[in-house]
Amino acid sequence: MTLHDRVAEVTGRLQQRSKAKRSVYLERIRRAGEEGPRRSTLSCGNLAHGFAACGLSDKAALKGGEVANLAIVTAYNDMLSAHQPFERFPEVIKQAARDAGGVAQVAAGVPAMCDGVTQGQPGMELSLFSRDVIAMSAAVGLSHNMFDAVVFLGVCDKIVPGLMIAALSFGHLPAIFVPAGPMTSGMANDEKARIRQLYAEGKIGRDELLEAESQSYHGPGTCTFYGTANSNQMLMEIMGLHLPGASFVNPNTPLRDALTVEATKRALAITALGNAYTPIGEMIDERAIVNGVVGLHATGGSTNHAMHLVAMAAAAGIDLTWQDLSDLSDVVPLLCRIYPNGLADVNHFQAAGGMGFLISELLDAGFLHGDVTTVWGQGLDLYRQEPKLGDDGAVTWQAGASKSHDEAVLAPVAQAFSPNGGLKMLTGDLGQAVIKVSAVKPERHVIEAPAVIFHSQDALMDAFKAGQLEKDFIAVVRFQGPQAIGMPELHKLTPPLGVLQDRGFKVALVTDGRMSGASGKVPAAIHVTPEAAAGGPIARLRDGDMLRLDAVAGRLSVVGVPPEVWQAREVVTEDLSASHFGLGRELFAPFRAAAGTADLGAHVFGAGL
Repeated sequence: MTLHDRVAEVTGRLQQRSKAKRSVYLERIRRAGEEGPRRSTLSCGNLAHGFAACGLSDKAALKGGEVANLAIVTAYNDMLSAHQPFERFPEVIKQAARDAGGVAQVAAGVPAMCDGVTQGQPGMELSLFSRDVIAMSAAVGLSHNMFDAVVFLGVCDKIVPGLMIAALSFGHLPAIFVPAGPMTSGMANDEKARIRQLYAEGKIGRDELLEAESQSYHGPGTCTFYGTANSNQMLMEIMGLHLPGASFVNPNTPLRDALTVEATKRALAITALGNAYTPIGEMIDERAIVNGVVGLHATGGSTNHAMHLVAMAAAAGIDLTWQDLSDLSDVVPLLCRIYPNGLADVNHFQAAGGMGFLISELLDAGFLHGDVTTVWGQGLDLYRQEPKLGDDGAVTWQAGASKSHDEAVLAPVAQAFSPNGGLKMLTGDLGQAVIKVSAVKPERHVIEAPAVIFHSQDALMDAFKAGQLEKDFIAVVRFQGPQAIGMPELHKLTPPLGVLQDRGFKVALVTDGRMSGASGKVPAAIHVTPEAAAGGPIARLRDGDMLRLDAVAGRLSVVGVPPEVWQAREVVTEDLSASHFGLGRELFAPFRAAAGTADLGAHVFGAGL
């Protein structure tokens, strides 16, 4: 199938824009590949420290220096449901490596925080920066220079992007991402949303809400709605970093374990010691990044990836922009209805045909580059397959579904839910922002209403509870950006704004903060940049200013304020010191000072990426 014109156009300009940086990056990782990683480059004292705690057989193998040594970088902790299953994985990987003639060592543990726990809490102000901490933590483990390839164990919101930045920083090493899988389905998503809204309206109490939430998030595995965590898994597969069909197999099942064994064997096979050397820095090129963006749009994925994909691409010397994302969104059809863009969860998506069907449809319609390199081999056609458990307990692959088993959840291109992906860039008087409209009804794609200004989400919640928001308005929640307080998600604002919208008011949100990967039915212009703390135009707004949020035209504008008045306005400042201390926030002052703008990925690495 011929590549779609828009996909070819965006890829071409991305390659041209990135040419100089990408060239420097490739030269650097190729030089690192030529120098090692070989244990023979370490002194005897270095090497003895490196395998001192190994068992006898692994120690003997590493002394010889001829076997491949896998680094395991794990985000395991047993508080996060998505990461708890990883407790068992290192031993599974180590044994699989021995059986295949190699060695595996846990090189690093990285922090993994749960945005579900910290939503609306001070700890959320560390969330975005945890991505960069994860990247640095993984780099510390890999800096021992003991390894020929890396197996990354991570799932959730900031963890996978952080691990990807680390992996690409060690781009001369092959890398495979090994997921844990989603938890089994719990309370239906529409019922969960109904109960949350009843609580926001004060019609039920905390006990009823907690019971509903406990039925929704009830066991090991990733949360089943389609937020950032599951968007991460989709990205890793469509970019060729998972084994085919590995993303959404439930944890603690024979097939999940078999896939982990197979991933270990494959990681050993693609090191520089063999004949299929596949360094991740060569593999993740502009075509792979575009494939990731296409997958994000086709599935209605997380708005957080408007930053994460930009940061990940930058780590490979690739200059992805919001305009690239927006231009691709205009032509990529929406093929999935997974909550919050529908009622189904990722288990229903998997049962309907999952990644194999999705990739097949996008390939056949010319929306994906099929000629990319993957960890499983050459060409994305390999990812049309789905894994099954063979009689011997090992994985076998068979052709994926030729048609969707539930077109209300996963549609073919010919019956797409929407002709576009629903993620748009907005520009105008307030700078740049992004908006996700795949779950927003078309009649709400354009909102014009007076601004009501808040400097915290708690202030908006207080105004809602006091009955002060029973009107048409656009809530402006500013001083939420990375330089201000670390750019927390403002997901707890969704229920009250949804209540007001359902009461018939025209409601929208404008913020330099983030919304969850589960951005929903209320139109929200997010990631506004420049942010208020950096003196951005959003800091000039006053209560009552008429704003127009136009997701159709891609505009975010102030209406009725003469340009000379607008330019002469004083930029409002805010004392943010209360958000700079407590729960570890004082330790992140250097991160706030170094944070880049949202459109450049909001990372702290500056010219390093």
